Amino acid sequence: MNEMMYADNYSRQFHAQDEFFDCLKAIGGRSRWERKRSKDLRLVAFTDEDSKIAKELKEQYEQEGLDIGILTDTMENTRLVLKAKDKYYPVRSCAIKTILDRAGISGAVLNRLEKNVYARILNDCLKITKGESLLRISDGKVSAVHGGDCCDYSILDMEQVFAHVVEFLNKTFPGASFLGGFYDHTRASGLWELSRNDELLGAYRKELENCGLDSDDMKAALRVSTSDVGTSGANLYPMLLCGPKQNTIALGDPLRLSHENGVTLEQFDKQLGLLFGKYQAALKNLTRLLGILITNPGNCMIGIMKKVKVPKRYITEALNLFISQNGTGSCTAHEIYCGMSEVIFMLTCEGESGGHIATMEEKLARALSLDWKEFDVPGEIKW
Repeated sequence: MNEMMYADNYSRQFHAQDEFFDCLKAIGGRSRWERKRSKDLRLVAFTDEDSKIAKELKEQYEQEGLDIGILTDTMENTRLVLKAKDKYYPVRSCAIKTILDRAGISGAVLNRLEKNVYARILNDCLKITKGESLLRISDGKVSAVHGGDCCDYSILDMEQVFAHVVEFLNKTFPGASFLGGFYDHTRASGLWELSRNDELLGAYRKELENCGLDSDDMKAALRVSTSDVGTSGANLYPMLLCGPKQNTIALGDPLRLSHENGVTLEQFDKQLGLLFGKYQAALKNLTRLLGILITNPGNCMIGIMKKVKVPKRYITEALNLFISQNGTGSCTAHEIYCGMSEVIFMLTCEGESGGHIATMEEKLARALSLDWKEFDVPGEIKW
């Protein structure tokens, strides 16, 4: 296991399911949850590794067997520690949003303030915050500060979430195989190829064949993502793997289960039970694109990708590739959506983190619910 796992920018990719679970188990073993009164929490600017706070933390880490590099990493990132009565916790970057949410404030201007001023503003708000806070402590840092009351954040153990997924897939889709996964401090995600494609994809394959399109290289896949820090629920994303490169194509909104209102793993199991129906509904949306004729495909692709907030560089690369392969004549919205999905392959080739790739998949999936004819406009589009 990477000894720099405490670093804010830590991320790891996995090709074997056992390695993925070993990582999740190790993370769980070095993490814990603590409840504190919200009004007892204070942020302190951490601007000097020789300060009294740093000396206390170094002694604490020596006793607990933690790496004092945690302090250096904090200096390079948030430069903040969270004080809960007489104990200090360096603040990880992914914790900032939850701390702001707990304090009930937001605004980009906060990031431009000096750390002492920033901490003072948040502390003034925390002083009057009611109830408890639920702290996620991992590798010597606080990774999140959730609401700690009964209807607030509900803990779903990440290792158990994925264990339930594997158990379900083994029963429902015998032969399902792990394709890859990733972990960073914002989320963990795994991708599985599903067997029994004929049941899942039969109707969609038939529609493709009716349109003269090849479906031989197509497979169903499932991405599962979850988080302990508020960036993701326990979410199930239906996917397709297509073409010789087995590019991933997102199939719309996932089955979402938020960490709130006392949610349990039993409720997550119910979500897994809805997966077959989710695929049918999602593929119906994708099939709909086969019947939408687009006369200005370049402009439509630009407009759709801008709408779902894909960066300009990737829009340009996807557009150039699409035109080189398909020309500029009329085509279906389905062809354009498949062309947009090349962005995922580009990110993979560039070695982007799993978190960035998963976020891009979510962005592209939003395109399925848009009115594509609205973006089928002639003329030159200004960027």
